[in-house]
Amino acid sequence: MNLKQLLHHFTNELIAIYDEQEIISIFNITVEHISGFNRSQLMLNADAEIEDVKYNEYLLALSRLKTGEPLQYVIGDTVFYGLTFKVSGAVLIPRPETEELVDWVIERCGSDQSKTLKNGSILDIGTGSGCIAISLKKNLDNFKVSAIDVSESALAIASENAQLNNAEINFIHADILSYKSTEMYDVIVSNPPYITMEEQKAMHKNVLENEPHLALFVSNEEPLIFYEAIAEFALRNLNENGLLCFEINEYLGKETVQMLSDKSFINIELRKDMQGKDRMVLASGMKLRNDSF
Repeated sequence: MNLKQLLHHFTNELIAIYDEQEIISIFNITVEHISGFNRSQLMLNADAEIEDVKYNEYLLALSRLKTGEPLQYVIGDTVFYGLTFKVSGAVLIPRPETEELVDWVIERCGSDQSKTLKNGSILDIGTGSGCIAISLKKNLDNFKVSAIDVSESALAIASENAQLNNAEINFIHADILSYKSTEMYDVIVSNPPYITMEEQKAMHKNVLENEPHLALFVSNEEPLIFYEAIAEFALRNLNENGLLCFEINEYLGKETVQMLSDKSFINIELRKDMQGKDRMVLASGMKLRNDSF
């Protein structure tokens, strides 16, 4: 079998799950991963016979894709903010929306008006694959970056990604709902679980069956539980004029802003993502500093 015939086979096997353009994209990425051909090379080699070893790799990948397993887990890595990250079912697959949050943090930390933040410290809460922490470190090299996660499996992958991308990150195994620390930070950033159980009903099957629920879902009764805990942590551990940055549930933007205001944060900004959805919140400083927290 050659690659042209293999594409036809992929299409027949996956058409019940994906549309044709998605299948072509999946196939192209799979070919680059297994055979090392980019799109131009794929076209040049479309009629060449596939060697048996690689053909078996393609069939194994296809069998996993047919179950709805995301391509990123099948090939074992993905690209985020121009960097390669290893991923598995222990961590969420990084999303483009999160790249926008990283971009905003870099923009604020690197701006002339943020001189007080230069050469500072960053804490990423709920780091998962490490994509936020590592991307920030690669673009804000003078900052000391730490990252927390409750999952040891996630931290193992994040540590591997830090080595892969030559980024020095201090990883901490902790649950932010109970974590206490005397360390102070200039920037606290987080993309915590924020999808309610009610919203879960509308989610794609391949996400529900493959990505870690621990990193995705919160109860309908306490949808802001992690935001409130992180905000309380920031009241104790964020330096004066520091930044608190969140990726948020698109339906809870106003509630998140109100919660931060109620906790005395100021300069609160709500920003939409490229799809026009409320997706990020940034706050700086506090109205009153209470060192008795």
